[in-house]
Amino acid sequence: MENYLQELGVNTNLLTVEEKNFLDKNGYLVIENVLSSEQIRKVIAKIDKILELEKESAGAELFDSSHIKHPKEVGVDRLADLVNKGSIFDQFYTTPKILAAVGHVLSNNMKLSSLNYRAALPGDGLQKLHTDWKERITPGNYKVCNTIWLLDDFSKANGCTRLVPGSNHSEKLPEEVMDDPMAPHPNELLMEAPAGTVVICNSHTWHGGTTNNTDKPRRAMHSYFCRRDEPQQLDQAKYIKDETRERIGNAAQFLLGV
Repeated sequence: MENYLQELGVNTNLLTVEEKNFLDKNGYLVIENVLSSEQIRKVIAKIDKILELEKESAGAELFDSSHIKHPKEVGVDRLADLVNKGSIFDQFYTTPKILAAVGHVLSNNMKLSSLNYRAALPGDGLQKLHTDWKERITPGNYKVCNTIWLLDDFSKANGCTRLVPGSNHSEKLPEEVMDDPMAPHPNELLMEAPAGTVVICNSHTWHGGTTNNTDKPRRAMHSYFCRRDEPQQLDQAKYIKDETRERIGNAAQFLLGV
């Protein structure tokens, strides 16, 4: 694993000691200015083309995953299997500093679980506080880590992600503690940040979307990682195309688990 990560430009020095300690303590890390406004513009243009092409089938790969069944989410636009839908999406799972942060959470024992686009539509987006692992874990024995790439400014008005700092150390799930996980938590933090930011979220940290009260979608990319011994949200080996293999090279293929 180390050799492949090094080939992708990843090393432990990409994160400062302060960043590592913050991520360990709080279960998340905010890294600003990862994407430029021009990069965001090009990504959104590509996404809009795919949404128009796929129409009602958009995101179907995720819902049809052979490993994990997912009900289709209401009130959002989704795309899945973006690894195979253009080189413009390669950056979302190969950017060295982001991989270094994910590796810090998962002890450099990770693979891409899924690469999706998600946009909370006006009037929607509220989620219960949850983790992305449905079982209790021992703190430190983390299985999954998400990275949220902000394509729009995230604000209280447009339903930014909320999370409970430090809940990655809890041995209980939100529903075991809260009477109503849909309700605000007294310690929750709203992740207000500018477009171009990436939020590294230890997926055992309690988190969830809030309601988008604007007239525009709140758009983000999600590069979701799991430990190499766990099933992926999307079976990358099932979907990988020959032209994708040729484009991304051996190190990225290893990161995909293919």
